[in-house]
Amino acid sequence: MTVKFTTCARNSPRRKSKESMLTKNHQSVVGQLLIVGFDGTDISPRVSSLLTRLQPAGVILFARNIRTADQTWRLLRECQKCVAAPLFTCVDLEGGTVDRFRDALGAAPSAAEVFATGDRKLFRKHGEIVGANCRALGFNVDFAPVLDLAFEASRSVMGSRAVSADPLAAVAYAREFLAGLRAARVTGCGKHFPGLGEGKLDSHHELPVIEKPLTRLWAEDLLPYRTLRRQLPMVMISHAAYPLVTRDRTPASLSKVWITDVLRKRIGYRNLVVSDDLEMGGVLSAAPVGEAAVEFVRAGGDLCLICHREDNILQTHEALTKTAERDSKFSRRVAEAARRVAASKKKSAKMLHAGGRATRPPAVAMVEKLSRRLWEFGEQVRLEPFGRQADKRRSRS
Repeated sequence: MTVKFTTCARNSPRRKSKESMLTKNHQSVVGQLLIVGFDGTDISPRVSSLLTRLQPAGVILFARNIRTADQTWRLLRECQKCVAAPLFTCVDLEGGTVDRFRDALGAAPSAAEVFATGDRKLFRKHGEIVGANCRALGFNVDFAPVLDLAFEASRSVMGSRAVSADPLAAVAYAREFLAGLRAARVTGCGKHFPGLGEGKLDSHHELPVIEKPLTRLWAEDLLPYRTLRRQLPMVMISHAAYPLVTRDRTPASLSKVWITDVLRKRIGYRNLVVSDDLEMGGVLSAAPVGEAAVEFVRAGGDLCLICHREDNILQTHEALTKTAERDSKFSRRVAEAARRVAASKKKSAKMLHAGGRATRPPAVAMVEKLSRRLWEFGEQVRLEPFGRQADKRRSRS
C-alpha cells in the first residue's frame, strides 16, 4: 500500500499524473481508518455523499439515530450500500446509563448490576442478550465491556459502568460478557486503555490527569488487558494523561509510549486499536481533531472514531491523507493499520458467514421476543440478591 515518490520534473504531465494517483491511493486507504457518526434517523443525501466519498471502515449510531428496530436496521443497510467494503456497524451498548436501544427494545441492566449478582452465567447471559439485540438491529460491533476499575476516585464519573476495584473480578465479568457477544456473532471492545479508574474528570469534557506510576498501573488497571489480550478483538484508548509514565500530559490516545510500547510490545496485543471519540474535550485540549487523528495513528492506532460533526470528519480525513502524502514513514503506518483493519474484517466475515446473516429487518414478533427476553433478564438480575438471601436463611434453618 505504500506509494513510492518519483523523480519526475516538477511541472511535467507525468508528475501531475503520479501526484493525482498518490492522492487517490491515500484517500482510499485512509477511509479504512475511520469510523464515523452522523445525525438523523435516516440516511440523508449529505450523509450518503459523505460515506460514498470517504469509504470509511465503519459507522457508529447513537440514541439520536435509533428510533425503532426496523428503522435502525434499514439505516445501517443504506449506509452499507454507500461503501464497497463491509462496514463495521458500531454502537456503545453497555446497559444502564450507556444504552442506545432503550427506546427501541427497552432498558438493559448495567454492568455493575449484573456483576452484583455474583453469577457468572448471568455475566455471559448479559453479553448474549446485548449481542443478540445488536445483531437483530444490524450491528456487528459493540464498544463494550468497560475494563476500567471501580475505584472511589472515578465513582462520580464512571458510576455503574465499572464493576469492581478488583482487577481479577473485572476480568471475570468481562471474559464472560465477551463470550456472550461472540456467541451472538458480535465483536466486543475493551475500554478505556490504560484505565480511567483513578480519573476524577470526565474525558468527554476535560483531560483527566492520573498520577499513578506504571508499576501500580501494571498490577491493577492493566491487568484486565494483559489477561484478556487474546480475547479482545478491539481495545479503545482513553483520552487521559499519565504523566508519571509519559513524563508529560499527552493523552494516552496520542502516546506512542502507551499504544506501541506498552500495549503492543509489552502486553503483546495484536488486534485492532481504536481511539475514543476524537471530538471529546479530553483530546481536543491537546490537539485539533485532524492533528489528533494523525498523532493517534502515528502512535500505533488503527481506527479513528469521529462521532458527530461532518466538518471534523472531513478535516480528519484530509489531515491523514496529506500527512501520508508527504511522510513516507507515516504512509507505511497508515498502510499497516489498513491491513490490520482488512484482516479483522475478513476474520469477522468468516464468523458471520458461519452463523448466517440477517437479510431482512426484524419482524414485529422478533422485536417483541427480544424486548420480553431483555425485561425478563432485568428482572432476574434485580431479584437475584433476594434469592441469595432466601437461600442463606434456608441453609441456617
